[in-house]
Amino acid sequence: MKKKIPLLVILAAAASACWAQSAVDAFRFTRNDMKGTARFMAMGGAFGALGGDLSSLSQNPAGIGVYRNNEIGFTLDLDCQRSNSQTEAGSFAIDNTKFLLNNIGAVFTMRLGSSTFPNFNVGFTYNKGASFNREYEGEMGLQNSMSNYIAGIANGENLTVGDLTTTDDFNPYNPGDYYASPWLAILGYDSFLISPQGKEDNPSWFGQWGNGTKGSGRFHVVEKGSLDEYNIALGGNIANVVYWGMNFDIVNFNYTMNSMWGEQLDNANVMLDEKVGMQRMRADWNLSNYYNVNGTGFNYQLGIIVKPIQELRLGFAFHTPTWYSLTENFGAGTSFRYGDGETFGAKTNNGQLAYNDMNFRTPWKLMASVAGVIGGRFIISADYEWEPMHAMRFSQPSSYGYGGGWDDGWDDGAWDDDWGWDPWYKPGSQAAPAKKSSLNDPYYATNEDIRRYYRSTNTLRLGAEYRVTPQFSVRAGYSFVSSPVQQKAKDGKEIIYTSGTMPNYVFDNTTNYISAGVGYKYKKFYIDLAYVYKRQSAEYHAYTSDPANPEIPSPKADVTFNNSQVVMSAGFRF
Repeated sequence: MKKKIPLLVILAAAASACWAQSAVDAFRFTRNDMKGTARFMAMGGAFGALGGDLSSLSQNPAGIGVYRNNEIGFTLDLDCQRSNSQTEAGSFAIDNTKFLLNNIGAVFTMRLGSSTFPNFNVGFTYNKGASFNREYEGEMGLQNSMSNYIAGIANGENLTVGDLTTTDDFNPYNPGDYYASPWLAILGYDSFLISPQGKEDNPSWFGQWGNGTKGSGRFHVVEKGSLDEYNIALGGNIANVVYWGMNFDIVNFNYTMNSMWGEQLDNANVMLDEKVGMQRMRADWNLSNYYNVNGTGFNYQLGIIVKPIQELRLGFAFHTPTWYSLTENFGAGTSFRYGDGETFGAKTNNGQLAYNDMNFRTPWKLMASVAGVIGGRFIISADYEWEPMHAMRFSQPSSYGYGGGWDDGWDDGAWDDDWGWDPWYKPGSQAAPAKKSSLNDPYYATNEDIRRYYRSTNTLRLGAEYRVTPQFSVRAGYSFVSSPVQQKAKDGKEIIYTSGTMPNYVFDNTTNYISAGVGYKYKKFYIDLAYVYKRQSAEYHAYTSDPANPEIPSPKADVTFNNSQVVMSAGFRF
């Protein structure tokens, strides 16, 4: 007998079913990388108390006050990545190489002829805040099927056969009313991944995995895009002791994911004909998803560097949140073959992409830095950065409705917004209290999920530079970024609510950077080289596990990303 869900939970599901984003989507908007000039990267990005570098303007904008001369420079980056996915079936590696423009900018100094206010500086820079390029894949043995997970969604939302059936008069992807059936359940029904039993207006839904079913799963994910920052920085110094700066930052964001999950099952439960009923046969199917989100944002940064003595510098910086205006587009399709038959396919809404407009706010940041200068030749520096990731927030793009969607808008007084899905609700599960959303705020449940999934991150950066001769310097650095994910979410003790037709998700763990480099100056010209090794671990999940039903395990893989970057900067000071 299918469990009945309380009305309050059904309404919560209806409100959240209209949105493509989820809490796991939020983190990618804040996923900054250590990118910048070769000197900056060679020293682990630890420039919060040093300044005088084009990259430092978007880190601690007080770094512009350190300049005493004009500067124009640029940075190129060759980024070679190897991803490795580890499952019980083995190890799967993919190599990926990208050529990037990390930084280009200029700083102009205006000497004021005052001992109290010696100069006022203006800077314009472009920085690549992050590159999202990565690709990974793997295979694994299965203990259950994603089709059973989809059946759980259909049962949890009490969906009827009519809710999921496309006719000449009704398109469940675009029904033209407020409540929308979950797209993943519709696509699963169209592809024979789930089958109903019982009355059509009150069925129980079943997936393909049953007693005696065996099989394997495979995944392939390709991510692309970047976060690009355009900065205008202003600053100066007071008596060569206090350096100040502020930075106005315009951010362009563009991210695309293509993901695939496939299963090959023997002795699977498939209902190709309702008159014949459920049959046991071989099932071979793939679910492919496309997702893109792009838009612009802005933030403001304020910083100060204090030099109480020549050998010591202290830095402090505050970054406001970045306020984004974003548009996301997504769609999905399946290809399937059952028994010895032909291969067929199905697509969401006849292959048309859905879209949604939304606003997003990243967390704010605090940074404290210290640097020491020994004998005018040796520099050692350290930065600490704190960022409360649970402070991320989604919101409506305006107060005039719930945003974009299929055929959205007011039509004869009825709101049309008709796509998206949210996984099933079960009374007594750990996730149920967090999903009591307000119908006045369609993002309430998602923002509550952010609080449950994420925590503050801590970043430590260390750097050193030794000037061998007045022209030649050597450098080294290290950086560590803690995981943003709560341990309960990582351990599968929380239901992870995803969105659209994309049940897979990735949780990033810690990130480590080790770097080294050299620099050479000749009169007014300089050239710097750096090598940076980055290692990041992550966990891929094909779909969420349900703590209330541990018999439905989530297929997952441990993924590591190893990047080797060769970075070159060149510039002119005058």
